[in-house]
Amino acid sequence: MRKKIDASNLELKDKVVTINRVTKVVKGGRTFRFAALVVVGDENGHVGVGLGKATEIPEAIRKGKEDAKKNLIYIEKNENDSLYHEIEGNFGTAHVLLKPAAEGTGIIAGGPVRIVMELAGIRNVRTKSLGSNNKRNVVLAALEGLSNIKTPQQIAKLRGKSVEEILG
Repeated sequence: MRKKIDASNLELKDKVVTINRVTKVVKGGRTFRFAALVVVGDENGHVGVGLGKATEIPEAIRKGKEDAKKNLIYIEKNENDSLYHEIEGNFGTAHVLLKPAAEGTGIIAGGPVRIVMELAGIRNVRTKSLGSNNKRNVVLAALEGLSNIKTPQQIAKLRGKSVEEILG
């Protein structure tokens, strides 16, 4: 279980991943509504994703931001602003492979995953999106993978060893 993160004292930036226009046909004609997928982060390890739905685009984005602030997670990074180990995130049929990279590599990722990595503050990473290319599922798969990353200290504690024994 993830612990609750207070978003009030964080300088959060937001980016809209996608805006969907949804049409409903009723007796009087068509009604349009919008669904906005928004990612927020402080570029220092905190990142969250939210979905907002409304009859107008700005309102949908605002609701998406509020939802994302409620779903913040914290990601541990190594000294290269990269990941500690390779991990795969899954959500539905979307699979995202996240690999650590050396300093200077940059963010090698597709659109939805790139936004998550930038707002999480991860600057050196290689990713590959496998399976579904539904933007919402890809973003949630990347977030699920990032939330399962463990530091060498956490692994050493689980195994009852020292960090030096783990790293060799």
